Amino acid sequence: MAHLRLGDTAPDFTQQTSEGEISFHDWLGDSWGIIYSHPADFTPVCTTELGRTAQLKDEFDRRGVKVIALSVDSVKDHHEWIKDINETQNTTVNFPIIADEDRKVAELYDMIHPNASEKATVRSVFVIGPDKKIKLTLTYPPSTGRNFNELLRVIDSLQLTADHKLATPADWKQGDDAIISPSVSDQEAKEKFPDYKEIKPYLRTTSY
Repeated sequence: MAHLRLGDTAPDFTQQTSEGEISFHDWLGDSWGIIYSHPADFTPVCTTELGRTAQLKDEFDRRGVKVIALSVDSVKDHHEWIKDINETQNTTVNFPIIADEDRKVAELYDMIHPNASEKATVRSVFVIGPDKKIKLTLTYPPSTGRNFNELLRVIDSLQLTADHKLATPADWKQGDDAIISPSVSDQEAKEKFPDYKEIKPYLRTTSY
C-alpha cells in the first residue's frame, strides 16, 4: 500500500475510463492535473461534485489543469451515471472517469481507508504539477462534498509560488498581496518587488 506524500511522483497507471483507455502520465502531458476519487457511482454527493467539475471546465482550462475522476465501478455504470449527472446538475460531463473495478489505482493512491469503508474509496484529491510531482493532498469523509472554489484557489497559489519566490497568506485569493519568501534578501526583495512592504523582518508582502 502506497503512502504518498507531497513531492512524491504521482504513480503512473493505464486504466479504462469513460473516454477510453488512458496512460495517466501521457494523458497529463505537461499540464497540471487533479485526480479525485468517489465512493461509488449513483451516490448523491458525488453527483453534485462531478456536475460542479463540469461546470468549472473553463476555470480549469484557464489554469492549464486537466481533471480526472475515479470510482470503483465499471465504464458501463459510469456512462449511465453521467446521464444522471448531466440531467440533475444541468451540465455536460466533459472529463474522464476512471473505471477502477480492480482497485488498482485506488491502491496505488491509498484511496481505500478501511476504518471509513473496507471497499469504497474515500474522497481523496491529489493536485499534480507538470513535473508529475504531488503538490497537494486532501481527504474528505463520504458525507462532505468538496469545495471546488478552494481547489481553484489552491491551484492559483501553487502556480504563483511555483514561478515566483512567494508564498500566500491565510485566506489568500488571486489578486491579494502575497508574502515574499524568507529565502529572498531584503535587497533582492526591493529590486524584484517594487511595492515591497516590511511588516516584520520575517513578514514582507507585495502585490504581483
